[in-house]
Amino acid sequence: MKLLLLLTLVGLAQGFQTRVPLRKMKSLRQRLQEQGLLESYLKQHPYNLAAKYFPGIAMEPLENYMDDEYFGTISIGTPPQEFTVVFDTGSSNLWVPSVFCSSPACRNHNRFNPMESATFLSTNDTLFIAYGTGSMTGILGYDTVDVSGINVRNQIFGLAETEPGDFFYYTPFDGILGLAFPSIASSGATPVFDNMMMENLVDRRLFSVYLSRDSQDGSFVLFGAIDPFYTTNGISWIPLSAETYWQITMESVSVNGAPVACSWGCQAIVDTGTTLLAVPIQALQTLLRRLGASSSGEISCEAASNLPNLIFHINGREFPVPPRAYVLRSNGYCTLGLQGMDVPSEEGELWILGDVFIREYYVVFDRANNRVGLSRL
Repeated sequence: MKLLLLLTLVGLAQGFQTRVPLRKMKSLRQRLQEQGLLESYLKQHPYNLAAKYFPGIAMEPLENYMDDEYFGTISIGTPPQEFTVVFDTGSSNLWVPSVFCSSPACRNHNRFNPMESATFLSTNDTLFIAYGTGSMTGILGYDTVDVSGINVRNQIFGLAETEPGDFFYYTPFDGILGLAFPSIASSGATPVFDNMMMENLVDRRLFSVYLSRDSQDGSFVLFGAIDPFYTTNGISWIPLSAETYWQITMESVSVNGAPVACSWGCQAIVDTGTTLLAVPIQALQTLLRRLGASSSGEISCEAASNLPNLIFHINGREFPVPPRAYVLRSNGYCTLGLQGMDVPSEEGELWILGDVFIREYYVVFDRANNRVGLSRL
């Protein structure tokens, strides 16, 4: 799972940048294991990842979705009320639990109270969002949102009234701050970063992400700037194929020099809100066989140490992901950080490049030029 901690604002001569340091904590999987709840939880909560991108689409239930997440703290209202949120490039809305919500998932998290904010403006508009691991319904309102000292006034956001199920109950974050495009925002809400750009609150119309490996410290999200320390290997720029998610075109995926998937080209979404690599079901089965894993993705840790790189061919370049990145190790067991996802055939083959991929690269999300930049670490 993902954990974002402090936010530090640095004023620049010509604008602003906001650095969000990141670190890891115990995953939801580990916490459920310690409480003896993991097996029953997984049976009751199959992971419907496709719901995030194609609401209402069926897909293969999978288990490996609870290993790493990164969170950050923001505040909403006057005086400020603090919330821990996921900074998610795979969605576009900001929402947090509200005092109007009586779902168990709301009651054990921070809840926004509009009556305690002097700057809150209410609306009659409703909100519904489905994610791979849950959903929420609520109402929309406006208030001041503070992200590491950058105050976005009159920011529209969701006040959750229901959070069905208990996935959100177990998560250490309160809500979600979406960083994708306005075109996919539910109820036409303007995303936080769009308001930052429109109000000239950031130096550049981009943000960048560095996720450290394993237990290393130093991860961050940086709004409005590129940190040159992480781009000494240069930046490979990839044009977006759609201004919805951060979606790009891949030419193929290969292992040991031979194509194994996406042989005729496919689409991929770079998503900080997805932990693993989400792979079309047929491609997943091929990869599991090729890598010597079981149908559930399990593999002996001894065999895992000899696995090859997965090579992603994008925009004429090769982007390797080594086994240290895509093999998950926990309590002496090893599994592959791959999960299956089916989308309608008319949509074509779709991959989600989640944190397993992102940890290998410093990623720049460039709204000014509608492109993604990758710099190998």
